[in-house]
Amino acid sequence: MSKVKKKTIRRSKGERIFTIFNYAFFVVLGLIMLYPFWHVVMMSFSSVEATAKGGIFLWPKGFNLDTYEKVFKDPSIWTGYFTTILVTIVGTVLGTLFTAATAYPLSKSRLPFGKVMSLLVLFTMLFSGGMIPGYLLMKDLRLIDNRWSLILPGLINAYNVIIMKSNFQSIPDSLEESAKLDGANDLVIFWKIILPLSKATIATIALFTAVGYWNDYFSSVLYINSKDKWALQAVLRYMLTNTNQAMQSAGVTVTAVSNVTAATIKAASIIVATVPILCVYPFVQKYFVKGVMIGGVKG
Repeated sequence: MSKVKKKTIRRSKGERIFTIFNYAFFVVLGLIMLYPFWHVVMMSFSSVEATAKGGIFLWPKGFNLDTYEKVFKDPSIWTGYFTTILVTIVGTVLGTLFTAATAYPLSKSRLPFGKVMSLLVLFTMLFSGGMIPGYLLMKDLRLIDNRWSLILPGLINAYNVIIMKSNFQSIPDSLEESAKLDGANDLVIFWKIILPLSKATIATIALFTAVGYWNDYFSSVLYINSKDKWALQAVLRYMLTNTNQAMQSAGVTVTAVSNVTAATIKAASIIVATVPILCVYPFVQKYFVKGVMIGGVKG
C-alpha cells in the first residue's frame, strides 16, 4: 500500500513572525489580567508582616490560614452565600427558560407584529425605566425586602433574547414542518425539538445569566433592608468598606496581634466571593464559543 503523504501549508516568513507576535502579545495580555487576581489570592494566604510590607506577591509570604478562619466566622458570609446561591439557581433556571420562550416566537416570521415586538425588545437595550421607577414597581408589588426582588428585574435580558432568537432562526423550518405533520403542536416542538438542538446556546445564556446574578450587589442595596437577606456581593462590599466594623460585629479582632489585618480580610473576602462562580466556567466552557457563534450567525 502506498503511503499517503500529508500536505502541509507553508507559511511565509511574515506570517510566522505575525503568529509569534500574536501569541506573545496575548500571553502577556493574559498575564497582565491574571496577575491582580493572583496577587489577591497570594496575599490572602500571607502573614500580616508580609502584607504590611507590600510588594509583589507571586507566592504566599509566611503562609497563614487564620484570615480565612476569621472570615468564615462572620455569619453574614453564610447568609450571603445562601441568598446568592438561591437567587443564582432560581434566576438562572427561570431566566434561561423565559429568554428561550420569548425568543422562540420572535424568531418566526408568522408572528403578528413580530418585527415591532423585536424592536421593542431592542429598545430596552438602549433605554430603561431607571432606578426610581424600578424601586416604585418593586414597592407596588410588595417585594421590598423580599428575595424575589433580586430575581425578577434581571429575569430577561434583551441581549440574551437576541442571541437566542438568532440561534432559533438558524434551525431549519423543515424540522418543525415534519413534526407538525406528525401531529406535534408548537409547545411540543419547542420542548422536544428546538431546545435539545440549542444546548450550546442555552448553556451560554445560562452562564451569562448566572454570572450576572452572582455579581449583582446593587439590587440588594436598593431593595433589601435586612442584612441577613443581602446577597454575597453586597456583604463583600460592606466588608471592603467597613472591614473592622464587619469583623467586630462577628466577634473577630482585626489587629496584627490576631495575625489578621484589614488588608488580609479584604483579600480573603474577595476570594471567597469569586472562586465559586469561577468553578462553574470549566463545565460550560466547551459550549461557550459554539453558543455565541451559532447565536450570532443571523441578526
